[in-house]
Amino acid sequence: MKRGVLALDSYVLHRYDWSETSLILDLFTRSRGRIAVAAKGAKRPYSQLRSVLLPFQRIGATVGRQAEEAQAEVLTLRGAEWAGIDATPVLPPARLFAGFYLNELLMKLLARGDAHPALFDAYAATLSSLAVADEFAEQIGLRAFELVLLKAIGLLPELDRVTATQSRLDADGLYQLHGERGVVDAQPEPGPAPLPGGDLLALDGALRTDALGPLHAACAPRLDRLKPVLRALLQHHLGSPMLRTRDVMRDARRLTTPWPLPSTPADGELG
Repeated sequence: MKRGVLALDSYVLHRYDWSETSLILDLFTRSRGRIAVAAKGAKRPYSQLRSVLLPFQRIGATVGRQAEEAQAEVLTLRGAEWAGIDATPVLPPARLFAGFYLNELLMKLLARGDAHPALFDAYAATLSSLAVADEFAEQIGLRAFELVLLKAIGLLPELDRVTATQSRLDADGLYQLHGERGVVDAQPEPGPAPLPGGDLLALDGALRTDALGPLHAACAPRLDRLKPVLRALLQHHLGSPMLRTRDVMRDARRLTTPWPLPSTPADGELG
């Protein structure tokens, strides 16, 4: 490997037109976090990069010095190749919205250059699980990844104790998860949906294993209660506007569902 050139295990999160023939890519890499690279000539019909720089496929990207005529933090893509035929199964059409939802979360919540190898591995494992998931398993995978992401970037409080007092949760008690205050005793006034202490303790124990299997098992029986809590927490940290994939998914459901009732929420909403 030449001096100043890096080989990075990567996924393409997003792509932007840079010129008539080139692209700017947002890559999620295992060792360098989220980075921007210029893929010169990638839009040309005969470019070998066209079939490689696809979302949800693990690639080995070779990057070099900063790209000329691009922003200072944009590196030059020297080459890219498949990381392996079995590295990431292709997502079926029904799971594409879920994949783009993961990408948008990373784009909006993960700072550039902030490396999280465990989060990268969780993303890769989640894509693999989505490739064979039904709608219920998809929801489990999304909730688990949301928790892993929030924990990795320091936005998830310890779930086994009240944040302000550090007192251990009562499994039979009710608590709320606030974006600013962390875990608090449930209050009667309007606020985040309450969760039983047993739910939070189970999630905390699963998160401490640093494995998706136990976390999926902890999320599965709690999806209905967990979904509104994580939606509110993510929205607090994301601010406005809402995630685009969530809106697109909602609109797509409305178009494909005949005569939906106004008061009936669309099934399978992402977040």
